[in-house]
Amino acid sequence: MGERALFDQVGEIVRGSTPPALGHPHVQVRHNGVKAWFGDPEPHREHYEAQIIPAALAPGARDHAVEIGFHAEHRDEPDNQDALTRLLTTEPAWRAELGDEPRTGAFLGRDTWRRISETWPDADLTGPDIPFEIGVRLVDYIRALEPHRRRV
Repeated sequence: MGERALFDQVGEIVRGSTPPALGHPHVQVRHNGVKAWFGDPEPHREHYEAQIIPAALAPGARDHAVEIGFHAEHRDEPDNQDALTRLLTTEPAWRAELGDEPRTGAFLGRDTWRRISETWPDADLTGPDIPFEIGVRLVDYIRALEPHRRRV
Protein backbone atom coordinates (compact mmCIF):
# COMPACT_ATOMS: atom_id res chain seq x y z
CA MET A 1 0.00 0.00 0.00
CA GLY A 2 1.35 3.41 -0.91
CA GLU A 3 1.39 6.23 1.61
CA ARG A 4 -1.42 8.08 -0.19
CA ALA A 5 -3.62 4.97 0.03
CA LEU A 6 -2.70 4.59 3.70
CA PHE A 7 -3.83 8.14 4.48
CA ASP A 8 -6.96 7.77 2.33
CA GLN A 9 -7.93 4.93 4.67
CA VAL A 10 -7.00 6.97 7.76
CA GLY A 11 -9.22 9.78 6.47
CA GLU A 12 -12.16 7.40 6.11
CA ILE A 13 -11.65 6.19 9.68
CA VAL A 14 -11.65 9.79 10.92
CA ARG A 15 -14.83 10.58 8.97
CA GLY A 16 -16.58 7.46 10.24
CA SER A 17 -15.39 7.48 13.86
CA THR A 18 -15.55 11.12 14.93
CA PRO A 19 -18.33 11.57 17.50
CA PRO A 20 -21.39 13.09 15.78
CA ALA A 21 -21.78 15.64 18.59
CA LEU A 22 -18.56 17.32 17.41
CA GLY A 23 -19.97 17.86 13.93
CA HIS A 24 -18.70 16.80 10.53
CA PRO A 25 -14.92 16.80 10.28
CA HIS A 26 -13.35 18.24 7.17
CA VAL A 27 -10.58 15.91 6.04
CA GLN A 28 -7.70 16.68 3.69
CA VAL A 29 -5.52 13.78 2.54
CA ARG A 30 -2.01 14.36 1.20
CA HIS A 31 0.69 11.98 0.04
CA ASN A 32 2.34 11.97 3.48
CA GLY A 33 -0.53 12.65 5.87
CA VAL A 34 -4.06 13.67 6.71
CA LYS A 35 -5.52 16.77 8.39
CA ALA A 36 -8.92 17.09 10.08
CA TRP A 37 -10.71 20.17 11.38
CA PHE A 38 -14.20 21.45 12.17
CA GLY A 39 -16.26 24.43 11.11
CA ASP A 40 -15.36 26.40 8.00
CA PRO A 41 -14.57 24.22 4.96
CA GLU A 42 -11.27 26.03 4.42
CA PRO A 43 -8.38 24.33 6.26
CA HIS A 44 -7.94 25.70 9.76
CA ARG A 45 -4.68 26.81 11.31
CA GLU A 46 -5.69 24.72 14.34
CA HIS A 47 -6.25 21.12 13.27
CA TYR A 48 -5.59 17.46 13.94
CA GLU A 49 -3.00 15.71 11.86
CA ALA A 50 -1.31 12.38 11.26
CA GLN A 51 1.76 12.56 9.06
CA ILE A 52 5.03 10.95 8.19
CA ILE A 53 8.00 12.99 9.39
CA PRO A 54 11.76 12.57 8.88
CA ALA A 55 13.69 10.58 11.46
CA ALA A 56 15.73 13.66 12.35
CA LEU A 57 12.61 15.22 13.91
CA ALA A 58 11.62 12.22 16.05
CA PRO A 59 13.74 10.97 18.93
CA GLY A 60 14.60 7.31 18.54
CA ALA A 61 13.66 7.08 14.86
CA ARG A 62 16.15 5.68 12.34
CA ASP A 63 14.18 6.04 9.10
CA HIS A 64 10.92 7.95 9.71
CA ALA A 65 8.16 8.44 12.26
CA VAL A 66 4.43 8.93 12.25
CA GLU A 67 3.36 12.00 14.16
CA ILE A 68 -0.24 12.11 15.41
CA GLY A 69 -1.98 14.92 17.26
CA PHE A 70 -3.08 18.54 17.36
CA HIS A 71 -1.28 21.44 15.64
CA ALA A 72 -1.58 25.21 15.90
CA GLU A 73 -0.05 26.70 12.73
CA HIS A 74 -1.05 30.37 12.80
CA ARG A 75 1.23 32.84 11.04
CA ASP A 76 2.12 34.58 14.31
CA GLU A 77 3.84 32.61 17.06
CA PRO A 78 1.87 34.29 19.91
CA ASP A 79 -1.39 33.00 18.37
CA ASN A 80 0.02 29.47 18.36
CA GLN A 81 1.18 29.78 21.94
CA ASP A 82 -2.26 31.09 22.95
CA ALA A 83 -3.94 28.07 21.36
CA LEU A 84 -1.61 25.71 23.22
CA THR A 85 -1.89 27.60 26.52
CA ARG A 86 -5.70 27.42 26.39
CA LEU A 87 -5.56 23.65 25.95
CA LEU A 88 -2.95 23.27 28.69
CA THR A 89 -5.46 24.77 31.16
CA THR A 90 -7.49 21.56 30.73
CA GLU A 91 -4.51 19.18 30.55
CA PRO A 92 -5.58 16.92 33.44
CA ALA A 93 -8.87 16.16 31.65
CA TRP A 94 -7.43 15.37 28.22
CA ARG A 95 -4.32 13.70 29.64
CA ALA A 96 -6.64 11.24 31.43
CA GLU A 97 -7.92 10.21 27.99
CA LEU A 98 -4.70 10.37 25.96
CA GLY A 99 -2.16 9.15 28.52
CA ASP A 100 1.49 10.11 28.83
CA GLU A 101 2.40 9.81 25.13
CA PRO A 102 1.46 13.33 23.97
CA ARG A 103 4.20 15.93 24.10
CA THR A 104 3.38 19.63 24.18
CA GLY A 105 5.36 22.58 22.94
CA ALA A 106 7.09 23.67 19.77
CA PHE A 107 6.15 21.95 16.54
CA LEU A 108 8.62 19.39 15.24
CA GLY A 109 10.71 21.17 12.64
CA ARG A 110 9.15 24.63 12.98
CA ASP A 111 9.50 26.26 16.37
CA THR A 112 6.96 29.05 15.76
CA TRP A 113 4.09 26.53 15.58
CA ARG A 114 2.78 24.50 18.53
CA ARG A 115 1.67 20.92 19.05
CA ILE A 116 0.14 18.34 21.34
CA SER A 117 1.26 15.16 19.62
CA GLU A 118 3.13 11.91 19.78
CA THR A 119 5.52 10.14 17.44
CA TRP A 120 5.74 6.51 16.48
CA PRO A 121 9.38 5.94 15.45
CA ASP A 122 9.87 3.67 12.44
CA ALA A 123 6.24 2.52 12.38
CA ASP A 124 5.63 -0.27 9.87
CA LEU A 125 3.59 1.54 7.23
CA THR A 126 2.87 -1.70 5.36
CA GLY A 127 1.09 -3.53 8.18
CA PRO A 128 -2.56 -4.35 7.51
CA ASP A 129 -3.72 -2.67 10.74
CA ILE A 130 -1.69 0.55 10.49
CA PRO A 131 -4.45 2.67 8.86
CA PHE A 132 -6.81 1.63 11.65
CA GLU A 133 -4.22 2.25 14.39
CA ILE A 134 -3.35 5.72 13.08
CA GLY A 135 -6.98 6.65 12.41
CA VAL A 136 -8.22 5.55 15.81
CA ARG A 137 -5.40 7.39 17.60
CA LEU A 138 -6.11 10.57 15.63
CA VAL A 139 -9.78 10.29 16.61
CA ASP A 140 -8.63 9.83 20.23
CA TYR A 141 -7.01 13.28 19.98
CA ILE A 142 -10.16 14.76 18.43
CA ARG A 143 -12.38 13.28 21.16
CA ALA A 144 -10.05 14.41 23.95
CA LEU A 145 -9.11 17.90 22.76
CA GLU A 146 -11.87 19.30 20.58
CA PRO A 147 -14.46 19.78 23.36
CA HIS A 148 -11.84 21.71 25.37
CA ARG A 149 -10.64 23.67 22.34
CA ARG A 150 -14.21 24.85 21.72
CA ARG A 151 -14.83 25.75 25.36
CA VAL A 152 -11.77 27.87 25.93
